[in-house]
Amino acid sequence: MKYIKGITFAPFASRGEFEKPETKESLRVMKEQTHADTVIFVPCGLQETAHSEEISFDHKRNVTDEELEKMIAYARELGLRVILKPTVNCVNGTWRAHISFFDLDVPCEPKWSNWFASYTRFQLHYAKIAERTGCEMFIAGCEMVMSEHCEKEWRKLIADIRSVYSGLVSYNTDKYQENQITWWDAVDVISSSGYYPINDWDNQLDRIEKVVKQFDKPFFFAEAGCMATEGSNLVPNNWEVTGGIDLEGQAAWYQAMTEAISRRDWVDGMAVWSWDGQLYSEEEARKHRYYEIYRKPAEDVIRKFYDCKKHLYK
Repeated sequence: MKYIKGITFAPFASRGEFEKPETKESLRVMKEQTHADTVIFVPCGLQETAHSEEISFDHKRNVTDEELEKMIAYARELGLRVILKPTVNCVNGTWRAHISFFDLDVPCEPKWSNWFASYTRFQLHYAKIAERTGCEMFIAGCEMVMSEHCEKEWRKLIADIRSVYSGLVSYNTDKYQENQITWWDAVDVISSSGYYPINDWDNQLDRIEKVVKQFDKPFFFAEAGCMATEGSNLVPNNWEVTGGIDLEGQAAWYQAMTEAISRRDWVDGMAVWSWDGQLYSEEEARKHRYYEIYRKPAEDVIRKFYDCKKHLYK
C-alpha cells in the first residue's frame, strides 16, 4: 500500500456545499499548500439518539450523491487519491461511540439487529458509489466503540461491502481501542483515530504495534488532529477544551506526532482532521482555535512531513 498523506476535507458537509465554486477552490488549495496526495470525504448519516434504530442519509445535513460524485471526480482531476468514509452522527448531539443496545434482542426494546440492518443500507449505498467512482479505499465506519463487540455483525457487514466494492476496506476505530477489536482479520487495512497526548506517542505506538503485528495488516491513522487551543495538545480528543488561542501548541503536537510515526516503519500514513470547505483570511486563521490547519503553523509542519514521504511505498 502506498503511504497515505491524507486530509479529511469538509467533513459532514451539508447539501449544496460541494456545488459551491469556493469549496472546489478550497480542495485545490488544500492539495497545493499541504502536498497531500489523499483526500477523505465523509458523508453523514443521522439517527435521532444513541438508541435509535433508523439511520437516514437523504437529508439537508448531507451532500447529494451527485454532489459527492462530482467532487470525487474533481479530486481525481487534482491528482488526489480518494477514500470514502460514511459516518453516522446522532441528531441530539450524543457522540456516535455511545450508540448501543441490549446485547440480546428484547421484545419492545431497540435492537442491534434492526440498527445493523439500517447501518448496512447506509454503508452499502456509499460502497456502491465508491466502486462506481473508483475510490482507492472504503472505511466502513468511524469510532463506533460500543458496537465493536458485535463481531458477527461487523464481519457480515464487511462481507456485504465486498460484494459491491472491490477496493481496500478498512474500519476506523477510536483512540485507545485498537487492541480491543477481534475482527481486524476481516479488513484489508487497520485504521484508528490518533488523538493522543503530545507526550505519550511512543507509549501508544508500542501498544498499537502489537496489534498490527498480530494481524499482519497495513495500518494508518484515518484521523489525527489537535485544536489550536491552550491545553488541547494534552487531550487532543476533547473538542470541548476551552482556553486561549495556541497556534504553536497545535504545531508542536503535529511535530511530535510526525516525528514519532516516522520512527515506526509499520505506520503507513495518516489523515489530518481536518480542512474546511470554505477558506478564510490569514487574520481569521490566527483567531481560529479549532482543528483546521489552514494558514496556521501546523500547516507548515504537515507540508514538510508529507514532502519527506514523497514516493514512499510499502
